[in-house]
This record gives sequence, C-alpha cells and structure tokens, in this order.
Amino acid sequence: MEWFTASGYWMGRLVFQRALAGLYLIAFLTAVLQFRALIGARGMLPVPRFVERTPFARAPSLFQLRYSDRFFAGCAWTGCAVSAALLAGVDSLLPLWAGMLLWLVPWTLYLSIVNVGQTWYAFGWESLLLEVGFLAVFLGNDEVAPPVVVLFLLRWVLFRVEFGAGLIKMRGDPCWRRLTCLDHHHETQPMPGPLSWFFHHLPKPLHRVEVAANHVTQLVVPFLLFAPQPVATGAATLMIVTQLWLVLSGNFSWLNWITIVLALPVVAFPAAPPDTAGAPPWYAAVVLAVSALLLALGYHPVRNMLSRRQVMNRSFDPLHLVNTYGAFGSVSRIRYEVVIEGTVDGTPRRDGDWREYEFRGKPGDPRRWPRQFAPYHLRLDWLMWFAALSPSYAGPWFGALVERLLEGDRDTLRLLRRSPFPPDAPPRYVRARLFRYRYTTWRELRETGACWERTYVREYLPPTRSAGAADRR
Repeated sequence: MEWFTASGYWMGRLVFQRALAGLYLIAFLTAVLQFRALIGARGMLPVPRFVERTPFARAPSLFQLRYSDRFFAGCAWTGCAVSAALLAGVDSLLPLWAGMLLWLVPWTLYLSIVNVGQTWYAFGWESLLLEVGFLAVFLGNDEVAPPVVVLFLLRWVLFRVEFGAGLIKMRGDPCWRRLTCLDHHHETQPMPGPLSWFFHHLPKPLHRVEVAANHVTQLVVPFLLFAPQPVATGAATLMIVTQLWLVLSGNFSWLNWITIVLALPVVAFPAAPPDTAGAPPWYAAVVLAVSALLLALGYHPVRNMLSRRQVMNRSFDPLHLVNTYGAFGSVSRIRYEVVIEGTVDGTPRRDGDWREYEFRGKPGDPRRWPRQFAPYHLRLDWLMWFAALSPSYAGPWFGALVERLLEGDRDTLRLLRRSPFPPDAPPRYVRARLFRYRYTTWRELRETGACWERTYVREYLPPTRSAGAADRR
C-alpha cells in the first residue's frame, strides 16, 4: 500500500509528535496547578454545579460520571505522566495499536477537562489542541510510515487556523485594512510580554509592514501548503517565522506554539527514512474511515469561513473534532485594567488603607515589567482582561473571586503573584477600580522607570464585605 503512506515525512512526524506531547504536558500542568480555585468543588465555577445542569451528550467528560477534586487531580497528573512518556518516545517502543491507544489517553483526559472547564477553558487553543491531538492518534509510530491522508488533514487544520484568522481580520476591524492595528495592539493585547513595550514603540511604517506581512502569511501563504515540495516547506517555514515573531511580542498561551507544531509535519526534512513495514489492513481501514468522517464534518468550519457572519473559536461538535479559529477580529484602542484592593479598616473610606492584589501576568504596578509566561496559560489573568472590557464578561465568576479573597482562600491566593493579606488574616472589605493604562514613552521610562502610566476611570465594584465577615470578627 505505497499510496497510503509517505516515508519522506517520518522525521516531520517524529518532531511533531514530540512537540505536541510537550504542549499536552504544559496543558495538564496548567490544569493541575489552577483547577481547585477555578473549577474545583469549591471553585469559582464548580464542576459539580455545571454537570448537574449539563447533559453528557452536550459535554462528554469523565467528570460527568464522577467528580471530586482528588479524582480530577488524578486525571490531570495521569495526563502529565502520559504526556511525558510520549515526549520521551515511549509510543515508538510499542506495537502500532498500543501506541495509538497511548495517544488516545491524553486526548480523552483533556477533552474531559475542557468540556467541564466552562469559561476558563473557552479559548480557541483548547479546541485546537484537541483537534490536533485526535489526529495524532492516527499518525502511527515507527512501525509504519506516516499516512498521507493524516498528513493532509494536519495541513488542512493549519490552513483553517491561518486563513480563518486572516479572513476575520479583513472582515472585522477597519484598522486591519488600513494597516494601522499594530499602532494599538501591542499595548492593548490581553497579556503583554517583556518585549511588548519595545514592539509598541517600533516606527509606525514598520507596523504597516508587519500588518501587510501578516495578511500575506494568513491569506496567501496557506494555499501553498498544498503545493509540491519545496514550496510547501517554504510556506510552513514562513508561518513558523511569523509565529515566532508573535511569541516574542506577547503572551498567547500555546496558540503560537501549536501553530508552529502544526507546520512541522509539512516540512520535508533532509533525513533518510528508516525501514518500515507496510501499513496493516486494519490500520489503513481505521485511518481512512476516521479521515472520511473528519472531512465530512469539515463542512461546518468551511461554511463558517466563507460566511459574512464568520465567528471565531467555535467547536461544531462536543468532541471538538472540527472547529473554527481566529483571533483579534477587532483591536482595542484603549487599555483598561481592573485593580482589586482590600482593606482591614472597619469602615471602608475612599482614601483608607487600601492594598492592591498583584496578579502574575496582567498589568498592575506601573513599575513592574511584564514577564514571559506562554506557553503556560494564566487563566485568571486572561479573564481579568475580558472583565476590564465589560463587567458582563465577568458576571459568572467575579463575585466568587471577591468572596474567596475575603475568605483568604489559599487556592485562590496561589493564582496571584502576591496578596497583601495572609490567608489567616483576610481583608474586611474588597473593592475593584477601573484604570486606563498606557505605555510610557522612552523619556518617561528613563525618568520614572515605569513601563506603564495609569489613570483612574471609575469604580468597578464598591467596597464589599463577606456575608460571614461579622461572625469572624
């Protein structure tokens, strides 16, 4: 069955599989370290409450059958262990069928997490990891050469990621068509990185070049993925370089990294393929059947891409087998941040002793320089960016966050960089205020050492006291 496999892409498959396993490992570690405060039994959006009102068919998950924090932690740590084993290449030491089952484990576990993760897991890169992870199950190991149809489907996903993102920009904010979006984006993006300040201060003509290059990479280059070699390799390489540029300019979780991983099996590495046996008939039958199903399901993302009402980051089935992607169809011109403060004063005065909670990634103290966290995902920090855009985005969870700060909840405080109050001496009142943030100029940076300048806008949440605070005091 020589038509079924492409031995020249064995090195691309190997690099792809190891890199994908690394991303799985980061995703499961993120879940292990953050789930208790976010979706645990006492979290801001508890899983038990979610599964009570959500049928299994709509959100299939192991946690629909049983939930406890200990069980969740066990599943997440199992995902870490299996991902580490895949990263080490254990699947290559197993029979073909066993290697496929091993790749199915992290997909099943992460699907179970995403489907009960609610708004904390409503990001496009969650579905992208699942769609790509499902395809990885059928990519084979050292027993067989990579199946042509799976390699094609991986390119098809990469095409939809890039082309969909390009279309949503051209249909969305006029600044993309005017080539001016990067005049604002580096300052207003969800979580700036350590170099974002410098990217923002690049000359405006260079920003125009960046946007134009982005349009070429997302609207023209994706079609070259299906061209003969070495054109396809050149297209994938250009996408990798573009994604690395984005990695330097901000913190976008593993979105950029998984796009890079998707481009790897397109590259024709100059390495002699090892001797492999022909694909077993059962394997060919399974791969072809699954591929036919995925191609049929692909009707929905294609229809969405071609629609004038194109939407971003939506899954078309509860297993996240096919999804639509895209980011920054609109770009904010002004950056707002919600600053949360607490006080131990018995009477909350406007000019009282209010102390600020410091988050790990989102801007806070104007003198604190942003750090690089991606591909690790700070979920609370990202949602705080949405909360600053509109209180409606924070409605389901912000009140619970405040309540846990008032309680001195240790799991919640671990999500922060620093709390001004120890867990055993929480504040009497918590308030939130909205500030406008802007990058300082070169001169302001030299004079003050601050990378941000912030201006008070309005009250976001008035001083709030826990319902049980009177009893504790």
